[in-house]
Amino acid sequence: MTQSPVKNQKEADKIKLRTADETVQLGYQLALQCRHYLNCHDDNIMIHLEGDLGAGKTTFSRGFLQALGHQGNVKSPTYTLVEPYDFKDLSVYHFDLYRLADPEELEFMGIRDYLLKCCICLIEWPQQAGDILANADIKIELIYDQLAREAIIQPLSEKGLKIISSYHMVDME
Repeated sequence: MTQSPVKNQKEADKIKLRTADETVQLGYQLALQCRHYLNCHDDNIMIHLEGDLGAGKTTFSRGFLQALGHQGNVKSPTYTLVEPYDFKDLSVYHFDLYRLADPEELEFMGIRDYLLKCCICLIEWPQQAGDILANADIKIELIYDQLAREAIIQPLSEKGLKIISSYHMVDME
């Protein structure tokens, strides 16, 4: 399920994340841009979150969901595979496919039903799904960098490019 970057796109944004709060803030900022995009387009957004265990995928998701108005805990849906979050103007589906034994399980759970209009899918461990998932609009790779993290953010569709290009991401200071 390798997807190439969008043509004529600038290089992927690399952002140094020194603390968990900075990872939350990155998720928060991207969520606001995604909401803005969906307010102008009747569409959905697919975000793939990649990285080793403990790299910050769920921490990023926490900031993302808090930006949209979620006030409770955000935990990785490792055993349930998906956790839905419904907001006034959109829905977010947070997937964690780490324990997915067979990509066909996604077909049995009705994965295509989650790809509705005005929704955002945050998918941790997307590589576990094989070719079942729709292509990502944005790929975020979280990498250990000694005691900090580095986020590599890459738009993989024209939609992703519009979302990423609508604001300038910089290292969290």
